[in-house]
Amino acid sequence: MTTTHSPFNMIVLVAALGYFVDIYDLVLFSIVRRESLLSLGLAESELLTAGVRLLNWQMGGMLLGGILWGVLGDKKGRISVLFGSIFLYSAANIANGFVQSVDMYAFLRFVAGVGLAGELGVGITLVSETMTKENRGYGTMIVATVGICGAIVAALVGDSFDWRIAYYVGGGMGLLLLLLRIGVYESGMFRNIEQHVKRGNLGSLFRSRKKVIKYLSVILIGVPIWYVVAILITFSPEMGKAMGMEQLPSAGKAVMYCYIGLALGDFASGFLSQIMKTRKKVVFGFLGITVLGIVSYFMWGAGSLTQFYIISLLLGFGTGYWAVFVTMASELFGTNIRATVTTTAPNFVRGSVVPITLAFGALKGTMGILASAAIVGALTIVIAVVSLYMLEETFGKDLDYIESES
Repeated sequence: MTTTHSPFNMIVLVAALGYFVDIYDLVLFSIVRRESLLSLGLAESELLTAGVRLLNWQMGGMLLGGILWGVLGDKKGRISVLFGSIFLYSAANIANGFVQSVDMYAFLRFVAGVGLAGELGVGITLVSETMTKENRGYGTMIVATVGICGAIVAALVGDSFDWRIAYYVGGGMGLLLLLLRIGVYESGMFRNIEQHVKRGNLGSLFRSRKKVIKYLSVILIGVPIWYVVAILITFSPEMGKAMGMEQLPSAGKAVMYCYIGLALGDFASGFLSQIMKTRKKVVFGFLGITVLGIVSYFMWGAGSLTQFYIISLLLGFGTGYWAVFVTMASELFGTNIRATVTTTAPNFVRGSVVPITLAFGALKGTMGILASAAIVGALTIVIAVVSLYMLEETFGKDLDYIESES
């Protein structure tokens, strides 16, 4: 019997450190974007366009990897994915430190994205299935809070060392994590699924209107998180310039303050969802804080660097409902499709960076950088609120059931 009544166990630790490495890599590119591209010979005027391209390659890899690892997690087991995904990521990140061209940089960002895509979803699936329904929210809270701290480490490493060294550090952490995972046990719920039950069938999510709405809704509630990170924080130097700031924000510092807020927000949202015994109301509340942060960003962000970084912290706290969002994804579907949903949902959210940045780029030419960013942000918030309203409450739901194919 694998269920434990304690929220503090080896699986929680392994999942938390996996997400730590995941976030380290995701954020590292935002921090070393300018330095790395300049060292590869790009002109200052090319940095924004090349940065968007590389970010889209990375997120595209996570989108594909989310499907690959999610399906494998339901077909072959949760543990096999935790080993395979971190090995692929580690190899790609170490190779990333040797790149000499933007094309190779883009390819390795894609491969690293594929590798990392399995970390969070499968980790959360394991935590959800090996803890009691009363305590699993605490487990996912710990995973998200510890994981988000990877961004703070990425900011410190990226600002203190050469960008190539920073990628080597990420790959090295991944290899160390491989050793830690030896001896971690498989989910009992997964092992007890009867052999005739179809597992990891992504197509089954689109065979009924109810499932389609539920699946798309859980994805769309997370999109504002990556709008904030990909547009307002990643491109903070360009945003500051458009606002007329004399001293431009550092992308690395903006990322660090945003992710400090995210860590605090993930802890607060996870804790509140357990105390209040509701996921939906907590997410509604944090979406409200996100709106406050976005409005503050455009209205008062240009006041000073200190003000800009404080608002970045507020934006991070508001979007810190990521822990609750991923928990909801794991609670909405049966054991035979849970890893697929819990892995694809956050990676589709990350993949939403592609249409977000494309929309931002398309509007930027005619409306300017600030207006285009504000319009895209407003759309993501409205869509998230409507999607959240359509979802069921999942707190305390029994997860030991099979999702029907029909």
